[in-house]
Amino acid sequence: MGAGPTYRRVLLKISGEALAGPAGYGIDPEVLASFAAELKDVHALGCELALVIGGGNIFRGLAGSSHIDRATGDYMGMLATVINALALQDALEKADVPTRVLSAIEMRQVAEPYIRRRATRHLEKGRVVIFAAGTGNPFHRHRRQPARDGDRRPGDLQGHPGGRRL
Repeated sequence: MGAGPTYRRVLLKISGEALAGPAGYGIDPEVLASFAAELKDVHALGCELALVIGGGNIFRGLAGSSHIDRATGDYMGMLATVINALALQDALEKADVPTRVLSAIEMRQVAEPYIRRRATRHLEKGRVVIFAAGTGNPFHRHRRQPARDGDRRPGDLQGHPGGRRL
C-alpha cells in the first residue's frame, strides 16, 4: 500500500487566535512560519488543502458590541480574516506552496471573489485555497459555515484544530 494521503481533499479551520502565539493578539511570525511548514508537508503528500481562517486575534466582533453596531463589528471581523488569510498566503508562498485567497467580500486587489467552481479548480491545480471573510453576511458566524456549506466548499475531511497546532 502506498504512502499517499488518506483523504484527497481536506477543509481545515484555523482559528485566528492560533496565529497570535503567546501574545494572544496579532500575528506571531514564528507561529505563522510553523503553520506554513506543516501545511507544506501535508500539501507535499498530494492532499488538496482548503483553509478557513478566523480573525479573533485581530478583532472579536462581540467584544466591541457595546460601542460598535453589530453588523459593523461583523464586517470588521470579516476583514480581520482577510488580513490573516493574506499573512498565511505570504508565509505559504515563501515556502514555495502555491496559494490563492478567496474572499466572500469583493476586494479584487488582494483576493479573488469566492466562486465554488473557481475554488475547486484551484484545488485541482494543486493550489492551497484560503477562504476569507466568512459568508460575507453580518450575523452569520463563519466557523459554522463550512458545515452548512459542505456541498459547496469542497472537502473530503473537514476539521477544526481549535487553536492547536496542525
